[in-house]
Amino acid sequence: MALFGSTKAPSLPGGAPIDPKWARSPSGAFYQLVELDPDEAKIRGVGGVYVVWHGGIRPQWVFVGETPNLGRAIDTVADDAEITQYKINGGLFVSWALVKEDFRRGVVLYLTRHLKPLIVNPRAPTEESEHTKPIPVLVPGGKTAAR
Repeated sequence: MALFGSTKAPSLPGGAPIDPKWARSPSGAFYQLVELDPDEAKIRGVGGVYVVWHGGIRPQWVFVGETPNLGRAIDTVADDAEITQYKINGGLFVSWALVKEDFRRGVVLYLTRHLKPLIVNPRAPTEESEHTKPIPVLVPGGKTAAR
């Protein structure tokens, strides 16, 4: 089920972050970006928000995006040399959350603002977006919101 399943804006009491239920592999680990088969993960044609990061000694967030087709978007970032250059830093990982279209840009704005990914998504909403309000969510693997 998608995050924010109703058509009404989510209620955020005191700005508490929402757990979007980031996807993990059947073994419970996060998916490795370049090894993920979107068809096997059943995300082709499914919309949501996705996050890419690298592991290693100093893990960092690499990219944040939203899309109506997670399978196609993740295939695209897995083929992007600007993103895959970070694989050398302990591997590249990806997770996604099923978020209704009306709330995706708010989640991406929040994640982009707080995670400060290494690669800026040119399609992501910016601080100047008049119609997009940030929606606080927990980050993949986190028990607290991004700071």
